[in-house]
Amino acid sequence: MDAQFWLERWQRGETGFNQPMAHPALDRFWPTLRLPANTTVFVPLAGKSVDMVWLAEQGHRVVGVELAEIAVREFFAERGLTPERDDRGSLARYVGGPYTLWQGDIFALTPALLGNIAAVFDRAALIALPLPMRARYVRHLEELTPAGTPTLLVTLEYDQSKMAGPPHSVLPDEVQALYGAGHSIEVLAHYDQLADMPRFRERGLDALTERIYRLQRH
Repeated sequence: MDAQFWLERWQRGETGFNQPMAHPALDRFWPTLRLPANTTVFVPLAGKSVDMVWLAEQGHRVVGVELAEIAVREFFAERGLTPERDDRGSLARYVGGPYTLWQGDIFALTPALLGNIAAVFDRAALIALPLPMRARYVRHLEELTPAGTPTLLVTLEYDQSKMAGPPHSVLPDEVQALYGAGHSIEVLAHYDQLADMPRFRERGLDALTERIYRLQRH
């Protein structure tokens, strides 16, 4: 992951990946994880996603990690919260309301820093990473989360010869290769998303599939 690439996109306001509404998969599929309301959910590469707000509204505590400080600060400002900040090595921890956001490199996050996590919501982390980094990311998540942890994973599938990522196309065979050894994998839904994401048609796509997985850590 080119850190400078993402930092510059936030600085320039090129954040079309940041959606104004929570992902529909949350309403439809989050209940299938059967989590108690007061548990903690981890959102990797969180940006300033309102998915975190949706999760908090269900009674969860939310822990995210995000590279760009501007995204972290804007998330709290948009909630009307003034977070407390403390530095932990190369990471900065911001805490306000039900939210804890770690600002820095996700690979610097440790189980001791993250604490006990009941579930993961990955809407935009796996598909943001280039191919060489995706296996490292999945192994790191396995280090961060205990056995039994469920993940709701969202991927995109398209002809990458027609559009360069990110977001990257991650096909089912790759999901199996990445997660199969450490997780059970269930496809909950897949559907065409091009009509709802016209910016991708403008970038040259004529087909775009979104796929929702429920993963269960062994």
